[in-house]
Amino acid sequence: MIKVSVTLYSWENPKLYRSDFEVSKGDKVVVATEYSNEIGIVEDIFEDIQEEPKEKILRVATQRDQEVFSRYEGQKKECLDICRKEIKESGLEMKLIDAHLSLDGKQIVFAFTADGRVDFRELVKSLSRQLKRSIRMQQIGSRDEARKLGGYGICGREVCCARSGGIMQSITTDMARVQQISHRGTDRISGLCGRLMCCLAYEADQYREMMVGMPELYSTVETSEGKGTAIEVNGITQEIKVRLETGKYVSIKKEDIK
Repeated sequence: MIKVSVTLYSWENPKLYRSDFEVSKGDKVVVATEYSNEIGIVEDIFEDIQEEPKEKILRVATQRDQEVFSRYEGQKKECLDICRKEIKESGLEMKLIDAHLSLDGKQIVFAFTADGRVDFRELVKSLSRQLKRSIRMQQIGSRDEARKLGGYGICGREVCCARSGGIMQSITTDMARVQQISHRGTDRISGLCGRLMCCLAYEADQYREMMVGMPELYSTVETSEGKGTAIEVNGITQEIKVRLETGKYVSIKKEDIK
């Protein structure tokens, strides 16, 4: 049995599947979903992973499968145009991101973003009548939207969520805090999606290791020259800059804290 990650929808993380036959990265494969069979792309193959996939790949996509998929992809723009028109006429506060037609052609999934919950029941009825298919609306997050649309970050490289092709972990404010950059403000540590930048996760674990035994920023520390406040903590050099109660500034090593 082979364990592989497969991307089904452009706005979602790859999902883990098992395969009873050989596949390669980039292969198009057919998998079963809750609603229908879908074509996905093999993103990666894993040998040493503990997680057991719950679903399996049905087959490598045949020439006919790929032809059908391509035909439906060609119809996607028309479906998106109709949906956008209906959203505008209905006055719904939602932004349409993408659409996906199922391999059997019976269902269309529309992905959208919105600030809150949206009552799209009438929209679904109208789209179903016009497109003669079952309609499913899926609300996605701003990070998923960035993955779909792509772009370049302030580093000049393609955004991580689009470039990695893998499952991105949750990004937390603690990752910014442990790297001593949370004070820069959300604007400077947020990506194109308006959420915390994915790259904050890359070195967070290393910084946590380096910060073991280091005082919290602005905490009180005891030095050989008296008490003071830690105003700067450098995990890389293992140094702490302290403002003493006398007003003097000193730099000490972690091991010099009393």
